[in-house]
Amino acid sequence: MDRQNSERFLIAFNKIEKLMKGMVDRKDHFSFFKAIELSKKEHAAIRKYEDELREFGDLRNAIVHHRTDTEYAIAEPHTEIVELIEHIEKLLSEPVTVGTSFARKVHTFQAEDTLSEVLRKVRDKNFKHIPVYHNDEFMGLLTASGIMRWLAATVEEEIISREITTMDDILKYEKNGNTYRFIASNTPVYEAEEVFKNSVLSGHKLEALLITRNGKEDETLTGIITPIDLIQIE
Repeated sequence: MDRQNSERFLIAFNKIEKLMKGMVDRKDHFSFFKAIELSKKEHAAIRKYEDELREFGDLRNAIVHHRTDTEYAIAEPHTEIVELIEHIEKLLSEPVTVGTSFARKVHTFQAEDTLSEVLRKVRDKNFKHIPVYHNDEFMGLLTASGIMRWLAATVEEEIISREITTMDDILKYEKNGNTYRFIASNTPVYEAEEVFKNSVLSGHKLEALLITRNGKEDETLTGIITPIDLIQIE
């Protein structure tokens, strides 16, 4: 026999409550609503769905406190509500990470590579962001904005040679690392989304998140995320 929506709802609710309380270093008893308040500091998905979780808390109370017997619940949640709370429970118990969603081979360039070499590869491979290294040392992320600033700065020059200009020359016109940030591969996707949102709110918009194993720039790049990438997996 299929479970009632109320039973499915309560199973997911109890799992979420246990998961949230497990994120908080407290031994005393505290309510579901307090668990939301405390655990949202630790998990982006809770922050994203805070309002829905609070509504679920009210619905849970209606189901439990007004149930007339074990087989009948006065408040029977709609299927859409049940599917949403089960979705949130899965996000918390099996968080999707940036490493899982965006890991791929990243093509990097060397500081001494010429502009013409890089532009040919951009044309052939449709690269949007260009990580630049000096041997194994990360030097910066070259973006379209950086190239435009370089072009504007050299507009008065009679000849601009793409065969002579190097990545190192153009990197000087980037915003000193303000357009990217390194993140660890086990970062939940919702946290990556928040990083982009907060960068916009702070007035320092990020163009990309660079994924490495532990979020350190001296590690191998395993992926690049842009805001558009996150929109596409919503």
